[in-house]
Amino acid sequence: VVVPHANVVALAAQGEPFGVREGTRVLQFASFSFDAAAWEVCTSLLTGAVLVLASEADRAPGEPLAALITEARIDVVCLPPTVLSAWPEELPMPEGITVIMAGEACPPELVERWSAGRRMINAYGPTETTVCATLSEPLAGAVKPPVGRPLAGKQVRVLDASLRPVPVGVTGELYMAGAGLARGYLGRARLTAERFVADPYGEPGARMYRTGDLVRWLPDGTLDYIGRSDD
Repeated sequence: VVVPHANVVALAAQGEPFGVREGTRVLQFASFSFDAAAWEVCTSLLTGAVLVLASEADRAPGEPLAALITEARIDVVCLPPTVLSAWPEELPMPEGITVIMAGEACPPELVERWSAGRRMINAYGPTETTVCATLSEPLAGAVKPPVGRPLAGKQVRVLDASLRPVPVGVTGELYMAGAGLARGYLGRARLTAERFVADPYGEPGARMYRTGDLVRWLPDGTLDYIGRSDD
């Protein structure tokens, strides 16, 4: 996926919605082969936050990661829900920490278990939209986490098979437009043409990315993730 440097800089400039600001201690958890690592590194360093590096052994799910987050006084961490679910029940999680769920669907019971006393948010975004495209409000209770609203500059379209907008509550395919779109797939012109299509609702020449994800608008203006169109 060819992502311009300017897209990463623009994403890194939006640290505030994630709770990242000068002096914030952010754990670098993701593998460098995963796009979330670009968010962790660039957002931290370009906002004056503290990027905390740790060995793979210390970042292992379960007791090692729990000890690392506590002892390193981490303020913000981005984790897949399966990693958070491995946190030992007998070990408390620091209060006031911002926990960003990303990479897979987050079950309601995980929100119920860890949201009290902490800022827990759900993030969504394929690499083709530069790591993160939408973000939820802080979560609480045993709720199915929505994938939230688009970040500044990004546009969301929920369309049917004829590329027509669907009403609130009706499932459609998620298309992303606006700022942050990748240029396409390196050396794969046909796939680029299939996934990055003309945006009929944008300016002349505008494109949108066909995610393949099925979502629906909720009455409060947030997005509810349903599943994949190819499942």
